[in-house]
Amino acid sequence: MTDLSAPLNLKDEEKESMKHKWYEDVFAILLGSVFIGMGVAVFSDAMLLTGGVAGMSLILSYVTPLTFGMFFFLLNLPFYILAIMRMGWEFTLKTVVAVTLVSLFPMFVGDWIEIHTLNPLFAAFLGGALIGMGMIALFRHGAGIGGVSILAHFLQEKGIMRAGWVLLTIDAFILFAAFFVLPFSNLIYSVVGALVLNVMVGINHRPGRYSGS
Repeated sequence: MTDLSAPLNLKDEEKESMKHKWYEDVFAILLGSVFIGMGVAVFSDAMLLTGGVAGMSLILSYVTPLTFGMFFFLLNLPFYILAIMRMGWEFTLKTVVAVTLVSLFPMFVGDWIEIHTLNPLFAAFLGGALIGMGMIALFRHGAGIGGVSILAHFLQEKGIMRAGWVLLTIDAFILFAAFFVLPFSNLIYSVVGALVLNVMVGINHRPGRYSGS
């Protein structure tokens, strides 16, 4: 007699085997945070802008003596409440770790690498690509980069809107605010960087495309 439950059990076992191990999550969060931190460092060196809380933090770091990391860490604190309520403790704890790493990374990158010449257009592409890859790594391992990415991740998980398009909308408002802080040419390059970042996330982070979480 055929065991009708066998295919279901096999399917459940396959799903279980595809879940990320704890050490895979650790490596992905570390690598994703390094990518994002390096992308932010590239933007900061070229005086460009990205979106979300990182963009707000960059703007504030350009007009005050405080660092990007300080603003990025503090501005993210209120969003953890939403993360706990909507995404759970595991997601929130992973996100807190990622935000902390990204906050600290730009403080040390100057001791590890020195950039003498940086074309702003290249900086826009490189910074946007690095941040986009880092965000994809975090999203796929059940983490975010704090702030509006928590909201974007939540909306995508609920099937309301893709994360990339949520971020693109919010970035438009951040870039408008930057009009009063950055030279117009830097603003244009920042738009390029934002497009590279959000198109990368929008194309590569779709519901159902990746099932390893």
